[in-house]
Order: sequence, then C-alpha cells, then structure tokens
Amino acid sequence: MSKQIIHTDAAPAAVGPYSQAVAATGTKTVYLSGQIGLEPGTGDLVSENFDAQVRQAFANMEAVVTAAGGTLNDVVKLTLFLTDLGKFTAANAIMAELIPQPFPARSTVGVASLPKGAQFEVEAILVL
Repeated sequence: MSKQIIHTDAAPAAVGPYSQAVAATGTKTVYLSGQIGLEPGTGDLVSENFDAQVRQAFANMEAVVTAAGGTLNDVVKLTLFLTDLGKFTAANAIMAELIPQPFPARSTVGVASLPKGAQFEVEAILVL
C-alpha cells in the first residue's frame, strides 16, 4: 500500500495526530467495526478508567488490523467516539503514542453513550 499525505494551507492545519487527508493505493480496502475497551477473554470493560479503555480499544483495533493482514501503518482513516469531549486531549495523546506517522485522517465525534457503558470507541479504514 502506498499513502500520500494531502495538506493544504487553504484549510486549517491538523491540530493533533492526524492528517488533513490521505490518498491510498492498494489491492484491498478493509473497513473495521468500532472497538471499545473490552478485554477479549471476558468481554468486560478493561476498567472504568478512560485512559485504560482507550489503550484497550486501540489494542483491540490493532488485533483486528493484524487479522486482516495489515499493520497500523495501513490505517488511512480513524473515527474516534467519546462520551466526554473534555477527555479529547487524553485520547489525542494516547493516539499520538500508538499510531505511527504519517498519521491517518481522523474524525472525532462526541456521543451520548456507547455500548456496555464504554467511554471511548475507535473505528478504522485500512488499505492493504
């Protein structure tokens, strides 16, 4: 897969670990369902702690990416869902730590609730 990062000064610069847009070429596009901070073995939330849920959600996402035959480098678009946008900075910092550069495109959405009382969910699109 080849990624081309798209940037223009005619739109606001990225204010976090993401790119304005990503053009990708490859043989297969994979759309990952959202992942929350569930422990794979129990199906229970890893913790009530927001940071722990974010880390587990990204670990779950990475497991699905691997099962699809990809790596985190193949992610071209992420969507983050937070029940409290006041915790956006924390989610942003964890994402910057876990997702390799160049960063994929990203959207963040504030939601009223998530399954199982989760505070965070992530979904992805990859091109292999």
